Amino acid sequence: MGRAVGIDLGTTTSAVAIVGPDGIPTILPNREGERLTPSVVLYQGHDWLVGSSAKQSVADAPDVVQFVKRHMGDRDWAFVTTEGRQLEAEMVSGAILRRIKDDAELVLGEPVTDAVISVPAHFGDPQRKATEDAGEIAGLNVLGLINEPTAAAVSHAVQTGRQGTVLVYDLGGGTFDVTIMDIVERDFRVRSTQGDRNLGGLLWDNALMGYLIGQGHSGGVAEDLMRSPELQERAERAKHTLTTTNEARVPVRVGGRQQIVRVTRTIFEELTRDLLDRTRANVDIALADAGLTADQIDHILLAGGSTRMPMVRDMLGSFFGRPPTPGANPDEAVALGAAVQAAMLAHGSAGYTEMPSAGTPATLTKPDIVIHDVTAHGLGVISFDPATGVHRNHVLLPCNSPIPGCGERRFVTAASGQSVIRLRITEGDDEDVDFVRTIGQARIALPETSGRTPLRVVISLNADAVVYAEVFNDIGNKLGDLEIERGSNLTRVEIDRAAASLRRANLG
Repeated sequence: MGRAVGIDLGTTTSAVAIVGPDGIPTILPNREGERLTPSVVLYQGHDWLVGSSAKQSVADAPDVVQFVKRHMGDRDWAFVTTEGRQLEAEMVSGAILRRIKDDAELVLGEPVTDAVISVPAHFGDPQRKATEDAGEIAGLNVLGLINEPTAAAVSHAVQTGRQGTVLVYDLGGGTFDVTIMDIVERDFRVRSTQGDRNLGGLLWDNALMGYLIGQGHSGGVAEDLMRSPELQERAERAKHTLTTTNEARVPVRVGGRQQIVRVTRTIFEELTRDLLDRTRANVDIALADAGLTADQIDHILLAGGSTRMPMVRDMLGSFFGRPPTPGANPDEAVALGAAVQAAMLAHGSAGYTEMPSAGTPATLTKPDIVIHDVTAHGLGVISFDPATGVHRNHVLLPCNSPIPGCGERRFVTAASGQSVIRLRITEGDDEDVDFVRTIGQARIALPETSGRTPLRVVISLNADAVVYAEVFNDIGNKLGDLEIERGSNLTRVEIDRAAASLRRANLG
């Protein structure tokens, strides 16, 4: 029997952890001895490089893929190699997960078969399904998905024993989440969640790159562009430097030579103040949705490497009147929490002890942790009114509804004797169909009738927040199991083909 691990599949870096024989969740190093693996892939035909070796080639090699997490569930995106091969986001993420799996097996000396993989709380159904598909392509049995802020809270509670109402501020390389939950002993109950899948440390890097380019234009620099991997790497390095010092000096190429551009922390924070304000706005919404005020939050937890920026901690300290709760490593908290969930799903409560009392370090032996999560997006159905000719979105499960859960609504066919309906499942909380996203659709055959047919549509979410739908007639007879045709995800044939291709590849 193989081992179960928890994986934080990040935009810029990824990590893997296990719960050891002592009951403590522990990060596993990769083959280079690093605790974090860059989420970067270099494609070289039959050979794929993943991690630091690929990241070092970003400026020189043409077939380097990074930041792929931002494209999960997007069927219109693919990385096209110089050979003309198209690599879908699931395939690239599958290569990252396969490398993580292989490295974990090297450390453990035994097969790794199962995993819980983290996802941003605001990920919708297409992104979650794409993450599961990537795990399968990598040769993993995906036991489940866990929201990143929830995983961070689980890790924190297991290791410190702290309880109460917790706000998790999760700012990673490419995504942002804020989640509020109540922790009472081993019960984790999410009250609200908000997020932005396109807000992360990359935007801070881009702002700094824009400044460097602007300085260059005013002082003679014209060769560096926003898409320059070299400039991107230097901007990222400068951001890290400004985390611990008040000034960074960035070499920028000028007419074949380099000049040094001086950037202070104050300049950097002014450049990115609007980005920080966007995260603050999400905090405000999450508090309002939870029905809480700032002084009702007991602990402020940080997750994601971008929370190391002093401006983040300063903003949160000013907003809440106290600094974030110390102790957790923001780069590792999500993987550690995912490992706890993986151990529970794979082995139940065997090998665990009780969670510690408040303030006591953990030896995790019997957590029996129960997670009550919520959906980050409303889920609904589009209807058509023949009298007005208007399509309307009906929300069956509003944002922040508990999961697992379900919602339903009754409809009637638009025409008498109608033999088929087109069912469209949406993601979003607006009645206007222009402001929601269709995540799946199907045609459902109806029984013969002379009049208009009453129908009942039920949308449900399982524990992984994956969406299903069923249609019933007015007397409760199911008209057939409905499997949503996810236009944003790979087909079964494509998943199998990608998995077979990755098994044949050499991953270094």
